[in-house]
Amino acid sequence: MDSIIRFVGRYFFIVSVVVVAYYWLRAKMSIKISLGWHLVAGGILAVVLAKIAGRLYYDPRPFVTHHLVPLIAHSADNGFPSDHALLCSFLAFTMILYSRRAAIFLIIVALIVSWARVAAHLHNPRDIVGSFVIAAIAVIAVEVVSKIFQAMRDTTRSR
Repeated sequence: MDSIIRFVGRYFFIVSVVVVAYYWLRAKMSIKISLGWHLVAGGILAVVLAKIAGRLYYDPRPFVTHHLVPLIAHSADNGFPSDHALLCSFLAFTMILYSRRAAIFLIIVALIVSWARVAAHLHNPRDIVGSFVIAAIAVIAVEVVSKIFQAMRDTTRSR
């Protein structure tokens, strides 16, 4: 079981990246532009929010506090928020805007990756929840800004 946890905790996030890349490559140009905007702007915002959150809240990694050997070698730095959970949940939440089927699959992937990171003693569940919340905020913020710009553009065109 430990080898499965190690593999999933280290590499399974790649599934999310591949699914989103495949979707982007097969999409029409208008979807490529929109999805690209959401991924770049939302990704930057998610990373900035995660950095701020990490400065505001310090959560020692479980292997440090419980004096365990982690299943995946890692430095004893701040575990909040989880980068792996942030990436996977961000991609999943972004895909909700484009394909519910892909989004559901990616949410499951994000949960599996997150479970493995907790099982490997690298993160506490609050690190995972924090990552999911930060990813959701980033996706919602970019979508709201996109809708505002779209409304402004539509208003300008109709004049």
